[in-house]
Amino acid sequence: MWRDHARRLLKHGVPPERVEWRVRSAQDDLFAEGEAVADVAAGAGGTVRRDCLGLLRRILCHTSEDRFALAYRVLWRSLRQPDLLRVATDPDIAAAGYLARQIRRDVHDMKSYVRFREKRSPGSNMRHFLAWYEPEHHILELVAPFFSGRFTDMNWLILTPKGSIAQDDAACVVTREVCVRETVEDETEQLWHTYYRSVFNPARIKLKAMRSEMPRRLWKNLPETDLIPEMLVAAQRRDFVP
Repeated sequence: MWRDHARRLLKHGVPPERVEWRVRSAQDDLFAEGEAVADVAAGAGGTVRRDCLGLLRRILCHTSEDRFALAYRVLWRSLRQPDLLRVATDPDIAAAGYLARQIRRDVHDMKSYVRFREKRSPGSNMRHFLAWYEPEHHILELVAPFFSGRFTDMNWLILTPKGSIAQDDAACVVTREVCVRETVEDETEQLWHTYYRSVFNPARIKLKAMRSEMPRRLWKNLPETDLIPEMLVAAQRRDFVP
């Protein structure tokens, strides 16, 4: 884990310019647990501020190849410059802020656009729900508490190309094994399609605004958006009927 390597480097006083970071596996990407972040600078002769620790955590959730080197530079310098994070014009802080903003947006999108479908198991009375989502970054640990706290009355599983989040009874488990999409179409989705067609108003659709608010890559996984092109074409045909 990055945390273990960083702690060891700090303990031996190794400056950032003498370190070359390489990604070995997905398991190297993140802090192991949120509560363990605070001990990253143990033995380094300094204290890392809470806001710096939060920034480091977000940096390491990013997919940028430079995230490890950037995080270590920020950590190293923050131990020597306690007010470093306040210097918005600093190149490292500006770069870290940019990555952090992308992580916040990715977290927001996943909370907003995950759609569960019921998956029925033959011979079982238990209700299970399944979702497929494609986050841009390694954010599963960040969003897991949100889903666990919101969907407490059902068992569910969120599959992604970067891992999965599962809740079974009271336990919420995050894994980082690459998942394959499972196609599930339930009765609720068909009802939603019927409802969406009935309330669709082409005059109120602003595609440019939709694309700016909701990335196009997410459209294919939402039950409502796959209907929009079809209904827009149908509306245009009606408008031009002589």
